[in-house]
Amino acid sequence: MTIYLTVFFSLRCCWRRSLQAAPFLLKKKMGGTRPQALPGPATIWQMFKPLLIKYQGPMKIKEAKVITHSLSKPNKMPGFSYGLPAWECKTGSKLAKIPGTVCSSCYAMKGSYTMYKGVKPAQYKRLDAIKHPLWVKAMATQINSKKVKYFRWHDAGDIQSVKHLLKIFKVCKLSPDVKHWIPTKESQFLKHIPVDRVPKNLIIRISGTKIDGPAPQFWPWSSTVVTKSASCPAPKQSGKCLDCRACWDHKVKNVSYGKH
Repeated sequence: MTIYLTVFFSLRCCWRRSLQAAPFLLKKKMGGTRPQALPGPATIWQMFKPLLIKYQGPMKIKEAKVITHSLSKPNKMPGFSYGLPAWECKTGSKLAKIPGTVCSSCYAMKGSYTMYKGVKPAQYKRLDAIKHPLWVKAMATQINSKKVKYFRWHDAGDIQSVKHLLKIFKVCKLSPDVKHWIPTKESQFLKHIPVDRVPKNLIIRISGTKIDGPAPQFWPWSSTVVTKSASCPAPKQSGKCLDCRACWDHKVKNVSYGKH
């Protein structure tokens, strides 16, 4: 609370000083014309509110949910996920239009993902939430509150940018007791990331693009889609992982999934 008040009164002081100095500076810059109205206390508060919240200490779960919106809960998984709209995948949305690719019959563009009206709007809310200045802290708060050991990023959707990926790195570091897994087709972003920069509790698997195609070789961990001899046991286990954790295991270099 002491830090909170210190920051608040510092901003208040800066605002008062700006009121005194700004008219003269603006008048000089604008060639003697009258300057526009300066932002009031309410506007200043909205501008610096995220910074003030940051210094308040631990975030409440209720506050975190307002920022990140809900986590998704895939039935087959041992934990939670954070689904984004598959229609916004940078690479996958293009592959979805090409027959023979792993995205040509994308499961996240059909079935329960489109059957229930609330799913798609929730995905777009999560996508927009990534831009929030407190998204990292809010995500870590949400994940840690679930008391789970495993988390999958993007049961639908994919990494949006290098900046997005680096934010996920920060979330992983703030949830050290959770093992994270990201399946992705966005190789263009991974090429900017040294492998040793990836948090130890996160595994990123770059996905092959063609059904029965080769696994990508430029990254240590991968996944592929095959029509036979899949290593993923889920189809034989009522579509569930059960005790299998191969996707999160750094010792498993490639996981092959049966074509949906």
